[in-house]
Amino acid sequence: MASSAQSAFPSRSYGTSLGKLPERSLGPPFGSQQQRENQRLERERELLEKERREKEEQNQLSEEQREEIKEAFTLFDLDKDQKIDYHELKVAMKALGFDLPKAEILSILQTHGSPSEPTNPNLPHHPRLLLPLAQFQTVMTQKILARDPRDEILRAFELFDEGGKGKINLNDLRRVARELGEGLEEEELAAMIDEFDLDGDGAINRDEFLGICLQ
Repeated sequence: MASSAQSAFPSRSYGTSLGKLPERSLGPPFGSQQQRENQRLERERELLEKERREKEEQNQLSEEQREEIKEAFTLFDLDKDQKIDYHELKVAMKALGFDLPKAEILSILQTHGSPSEPTNPNLPHHPRLLLPLAQFQTVMTQKILARDPRDEILRAFELFDEGGKGKINLNDLRRVARELGEGLEEEELAAMIDEFDLDGDGAINRDEFLGICLQ
């Protein structure tokens, strides 16, 4: 009787019926957190290094050049928001002696600019790229440092050479002296022409002017 009762209940296997317990998630591994922290520190180092280089470059300019850059930005920042758009950037750079094509100015804005913010939430917003003062100073510093010093000298020559004659004569020197408030006598002005007029035509041409400034 006992044996027949045992056969009525089939044997159960407890060894494999529970299966494998699911693995517990312990969150992202420590290595990933450390990697993100290293990346953050690296970005900070790169930013600090970039700022250091920019400051060193600006220190290579004269005080007058740095002031000219700031004055050009302020003059053409028409809405006085400390940012300039494409048209303002174009005329500001031209005032500093850099008449760049449209594609190059757009490239500067895409590299260094930031999109404008909406002024009225009720109106559709069409963002424009704007260049802040700090970025303008960086761009113009790099442009000026990369410029051939002869270009700067020839710009000065053009300020003397009224009418684009290609020569600076006594009348030009007299006019510039008057504009600068220099009380030079006629004999002194004539002596300046005589000293540097190598070809004896009574005026100073571009090559002669370059020789004066580069000697």
